[in-house]
Amino acid sequence: MSAPSFAPTDPLGLDDLLSPEDLAVRDTVRAWAADRVLPHIAGWYEDGELPGIRELARELGSIGALGMSLTGYGCAGASAVQYGLACLELEAADSGIRSLVSVQGSLAMYAIWKYGSEEQKRRWLPGMAAGELIGCFGLTEPDVGSDPAAMRTYAKRDGGDWVLNGRKMWITNGSVASVAVVWAQTDEGIRGFAVPTDTPGFSAPEIKHKWSLRASVTSELVMDDVRLPADAVLAGVTGLKGPLGCLSHARYGIVWGSMGAARASFEAALDYARTREQFGKPIGGFQLTQAKLADMALELHKGILLAHHLGRRMDAGTLRPEQISFGKLNNVREAIEICRTARTILGANGISLEYPVMRHATNLESVLTYEGTVEMHQLVLGKALTGLDAFR
Repeated sequence: MSAPSFAPTDPLGLDDLLSPEDLAVRDTVRAWAADRVLPHIAGWYEDGELPGIRELARELGSIGALGMSLTGYGCAGASAVQYGLACLELEAADSGIRSLVSVQGSLAMYAIWKYGSEEQKRRWLPGMAAGELIGCFGLTEPDVGSDPAAMRTYAKRDGGDWVLNGRKMWITNGSVASVAVVWAQTDEGIRGFAVPTDTPGFSAPEIKHKWSLRASVTSELVMDDVRLPADAVLAGVTGLKGPLGCLSHARYGIVWGSMGAARASFEAALDYARTREQFGKPIGGFQLTQAKLADMALELHKGILLAHHLGRRMDAGTLRPEQISFGKLNNVREAIEICRTARTILGANGISLEYPVMRHATNLESVLTYEGTVEMHQLVLGKALTGLDAFR
């Protein structure tokens, strides 16, 4: 039996690891992104807006992309690998679109699904899975990022109610959300709350003047004496393990998604190198360009292989948070380097929105920071390797 021909877009033959069902999920999301995002994304990015976000959310719900690895309540019940493939395809279009899906499914929906009451699940999850309701996740604060234990947002009991005060910052989907999962200090420890965004005292002004994730709704959450009934609390968890458990689920999606941005940039550079002529021949025929392409392909497909491995472990129930840190740290860092190298192959054209490379590179600067900075993931791994805690 002869070996199959070499495929520049799949040099390791990683598609052989995928089942027909995996491929169907991937192809469905890829086709949706090609039809609904790619023709418009450069304009959205340049304008700094994501028009029609509610319609996009409903369409994503219709293809099963929202909360897709969750079960019940209208969720697709897909495998972790299938969810990862969806994240890859969405971020190959734009990080902002993948962030919309990640925050909806892996943070807001996952928090309610994992820690909420049956009443909360029935109230929120079916509409969120369908994209009829949008959710957001409030953990980061203006003065508190990597140290969520120091959060200042506070919820105090008042009779049978809770009264919530505080601010959250850099919240994806905040200004368009129907429900905000907000984490707050209480007298009994950190608790999560499912907050209807039409509750008096709650507001979510949109953050403007961003140079990254421009085609994404990013907001501040302001809670000024927000009064909530007792059943607004997520009763299934107390302490930081609640929000950190949600973040692990979302970071896993980033392991895959970042490789989508890298793939789009690599493929743009490869196509350009085959057709752009200098000194009488395509620049892809020069040794320096080929060296760049080879190095980019190595890191891209090693990253996808790592994502596959972590996905299989998640499906088997054996994936550890430290392993997710391994993937998030490596893949986002390598994705940025691939984008930067792709930009050099495109030369001056690399800064044009006619090509996706600079857009992906600037988006990845945000992805590098959110849901755990480089330094935090290095320290997570450092602690796991040495048994010594360098955080404090």
